[in-house]
Amino acid sequence: MNEFWVFGYGSLIWRPDFDYEERVKARLGGYHRALCVHSFVHRGTPERPGLVFGLDRGGSCVGMAFRVASDKRRAVTEYLRSRELVTNVYRETTLPVRLADGRAARALTFIVDRGHPQYAGRVSVETAATIVTRAHGRSGANREYVTNALAEIHGLGLKDAWLEQVVDRLAPVGSSHAGSALRSG
Repeated sequence: MNEFWVFGYGSLIWRPDFDYEERVKARLGGYHRALCVHSFVHRGTPERPGLVFGLDRGGSCVGMAFRVASDKRRAVTEYLRSRELVTNVYRETTLPVRLADGRAARALTFIVDRGHPQYAGRVSVETAATIVTRAHGRSGANREYVTNALAEIHGLGLKDAWLEQVVDRLAPVGSSHAGSALRSG
C-alpha cells in the first residue's frame, strides 16, 4: 500500500490547511497528546512562551488521519515541515495508525523531542492555564488554540479531563492580572 497519510492530533485536526482526499478518525499507539511544548513562534514568543500540543511517549492518541493524493505528497510534506519544524521541537516520523473503520495505515506525524529546550514536560493545570491565558504568537492567542483543540477533541467524542480543567481556569479575556484570576484547586 503506497497511500500517503498524515496524522493530526492538535491544530491539524481543525486546520490542516492542505488538500486531502479523505479525513478519518484514527488512533496512534505509543504516544499521547499533551500540552507539553513551549511555543516561541505560533502561540507565544521567547519572552512569553505559550503551550502547544506534542505527541509524548506512552499511551495512545485519537486524532485525524488525512489521506493525501500521491501527486500532492511532496507539497504537503514540505508545507508540514515549514509549519511544524520551525524550531525543531518535533521530530518527523511515520508511524502505524488504526483508522476508525478498522483499516491500518502508516502516517506522517510529528512527535515531541524530549531533549529540546522547548519541551515543557508535565505542567500543572494552574501553570498551564496561566501560560495559555497570557501567551500570543504569530498564529494568534494561545487561548484560542487550546479552546479550539478541546472543542475538536469533544467533537471526536472524546474527553480530556486535564485539558478541560485548564480551559475552566483560563482568566477572562481582557484580564490584566491573569494569574490572580485563576481559581484555586
